[in-house]
Amino acid sequence: MTGAPPARRGTPTPERWAAVKRRLHERGLRWTPQRRAVVEAISQVDGHVTGAELVADCRAIDPATTPSTVYRTLDVLEEIGLISHSHGLEGRQEFHIRPAVLHGHLACSSCGGSWELLPDEAAPLVDGLRRRRGFEVALDHLTVVGRCDACRER
Repeated sequence: MTGAPPARRGTPTPERWAAVKRRLHERGLRWTPQRRAVVEAISQVDGHVTGAELVADCRAIDPATTPSTVYRTLDVLEEIGLISHSHGLEGRQEFHIRPAVLHGHLACSSCGGSWELLPDEAAPLVDGLRRRRGFEVALDHLTVVGRCDACRER
């Protein structure tokens, strides 16, 4: 098993984020310097990132950015389908920015490792729950906690 790749920060990709200002206005929300900082910080992330990491990134852009503004903006961005989140160990939120593929997560309760759970790996569980219970699983919110091979061998 290999760990999930860390979030990569690099060159912003403005094309994905260009419509955010308009979409916020459509929801009756203002385009503030703090929201601009959130979008700028997110546009430089490729992968998973925690809310705390985003708050730090936003404050590097605009020191006046508050955590509540960051989290409220993240909620709106998720509602409009630009990001998604899942919960890791101890309930920590991780945000998925531009995921290559929709996925869930495996989390080791012993070492804290985290791995992506791909749709084909989750299919038996997801399909079984749909068939037997009529329950539709949101794979991007699914985290399966257990123990990895290395921890089980110790």
